[in-house]
Amino acid sequence: MRHVIALDVGGTGMKAALVGADGALIHQARRPTGRERGPGAVVDGILDFAAELRAYGEQRLGTPAAAAGVAVPGIVDEQHGIAAYAANLGWHDVPLRDLLADRLGGIPVALGHDVRTGGLAEGRIGAGRGADRFLFVPLGTGIAGAIGIDGRVEAGAHGFAGEIGHVVVRPGGTPCPCGQRGCLERFASAAAVSEAWAAACGDPEADAADCAKAVASGDPNAVRVWQEAVDALADGLVTALTLLDPRTLIIGGGLAEAGETLFTPLRDAVRERITFQKLPTIVPAALGDTAGCLGAGLLAWDLLDHTDRKEETP
Repeated sequence: MRHVIALDVGGTGMKAALVGADGALIHQARRPTGRERGPGAVVDGILDFAAELRAYGEQRLGTPAAAAGVAVPGIVDEQHGIAAYAANLGWHDVPLRDLLADRLGGIPVALGHDVRTGGLAEGRIGAGRGADRFLFVPLGTGIAGAIGIDGRVEAGAHGFAGEIGHVVVRPGGTPCPCGQRGCLERFASAAAVSEAWAAACGDPEADAADCAKAVASGDPNAVRVWQEAVDALADGLVTALTLLDPRTLIIGGGLAEAGETLFTPLRDAVRERITFQKLPTIVPAALGDTAGCLGAGLLAWDLLDHTDRKEETP
């Protein structure tokens, strides 16, 4: 059976899969990154994991993988296949595409940014399926974005496209590690809501999920914290949709797990802010934590499709 290897490397763990031509996850596996042993060990772990998947596919499916795709966090030079920087993993300028290709017997390898790769999957086979223009925004520890255009995701001239979390929504507000003040992710990420709710309720262990539960039960303090986050998020999203005019706006990440506790006030807040802009469909992400693996698999299949077309051209 023809298949590809897909790897989704996070700050603490790696998810991997063998993906069929129809996008089905044939085999899935997980393991820690081992980042406590240093950046070299993380790279070795990725290479070993990929090699094990290749061997598994050859043994169980009768043929080795035809290509591989890997999604990584941080700054990614997708064109040259270099993982340029990842604070959580401690690496700088790792030629990951070439290292993987060498380890996997020279098969084509695609390297992608984790959020853009997850967005690719959501846009093609998830919540944005059928939309010619979409914006995928996961609300997690930070806030990032993936700009979808006709079945692909725009990386930008320097690989920074979609960084909506660093749009300033509260000028002069909370300092952000990026160097600005008042960035969206300092007010509307799951981490920001957790911090605000822990301070408001006096429980340092409380998090965004606890805040959402308190909102649902009518706690006025929780409602205030939640609405402040929703208002900041709506301000940032209206800026994005003014620039990009997406048909579908896909919200994912930990905060989206609150369901309509988030989506009902968010849709209202966005609707109240727009004037001439067209209101996009605002929907929850559909693929959960499989989006990165599925997207990495799509990158690998795209490589094969591109190679096949080149070979067919006289």
